[in-house]
Parts: sequence; structure tokens; C-alpha cells
Amino acid sequence: MLERFIQELRTDDPGAETPAVTRERLKGRFAPGTTRRMTLLGMLVGAVLGDVTLSGEETLVYASTFGEGRALEDYLASFPAASPTLFQTSVHPSGVQQGLIGRQRSVKELFPHAGGGQLVVQALLTAMLAPGPDAVLTGGEERGTWLMETGAVSDRTFAYAMRLSREPGPRPLGRLELTQEVSTGSLAHPAWFERLHGRQPFDGTAGDGWRLKLIWL
Repeated sequence: MLERFIQELRTDDPGAETPAVTRERLKGRFAPGTTRRMTLLGMLVGAVLGDVTLSGEETLVYASTFGEGRALEDYLASFPAASPTLFQTSVHPSGVQQGLIGRQRSVKELFPHAGGGQLVVQALLTAMLAPGPDAVLTGGEERGTWLMETGAVSDRTFAYAMRLSREPGPRPLGRLELTQEVSTGSLAHPAWFERLHGRQPFDGTAGDGWRLKLIWL
């Protein structure tokens, strides 16, 4: 069994907010001018990550099924007069890299995970197997528009960041347990976020061959 304790957790669920409203709400969290070419996902991840302790010596694990899909949609929608600014945004570094750059933060190791039904369990395994005493797991999605018809973008926007430790410490928020089992299936990224955002327990299949137990303390 692999076990880690949740020491810090931050989540952001914009709900029905438009991207413009969310950007306006978050832009004060960054230095002036920093957000001009950041994607919405970059701002969300950067905001929640900014509230989690980073020493610069930990492993940072990033999870996103679709990444900057909304930025690509916006750029393609600007044709036939293609927007140079939207092009630059669409090829920007990943959301977590934008967050680190925008806040001038560093980490020892960065492991990004993208796409696939096994996204959540793969990110959890990476964080739990990190060699140091602590690891930070962060991730999120941004709601798309017309690409939702093909399943190529997310249907909702959210972000989260948590610090995981090997030792419980004096006041852990929760405990994560991963155990091997003979099973198939997966825990979808939005469902994983709901468990974190609502402090809901979970005991079930996280991915092929792995059972996850999430206990709030």
C-alpha cells in the first residue's frame, strides 16, 4: 500500500463564470502585465498553487486531460484574420509552467501528465513515489466551446493544488491510500476534483489495478 497525507489543499470552481469574469477575478493574484498572455487554465492553476507552500526542493506533479484546449479554440476562431496574440497564447507553456513563471517560483522536479482515462491514478502514483518527504499535486481543466462536440476539450473549468507528505504531522487534512487490486476502470478528473473541492470521501477504483481510499480527518 502507498500512503500519503494531505497537508494543504486549495481548489477553485468557477462554476458558471464566464472566462472574462474568472480572469478579472484572478488577475490581481499576479504581477501587473503577467496575465496578458496567460491562458485561463494557467491563471487558475497559478492561483491555487500560489496558496500552497513551495520550498523549491519538492516534486511537482501536474495533471490535465485537455490542457490549453480553450486557447486553441480561441486562436482558430480568429481566422481568417489570425490573431498573433492568440497564437502566442495557444502555444504557451502548460498551465503549471505559466503559474510558476508568473509567480517566479521553482521546484526540484516537474512531472506533467496529460490526457487518458488513467490520468488521476498516474498522477497520484507519481506523487506518492516521489523520493522526497513532500510532493505537490496540482491540476485542472478549462471549459471549451465548439470542440466539446468531439470530446476534445473539457466541459467544465476547475483547478486544485495539494501538498502531500509521507508523515502525518500534527494536523493533516486527509489521508490517501493506494492499494493494488484486480480491477479495471478509472476515476475521471472532474470526479476527482469534486471529491477534493467538497471534501467528500472516496473508496473505489482509481485506475486499472489500483484502489484509492480518500479519508478526511
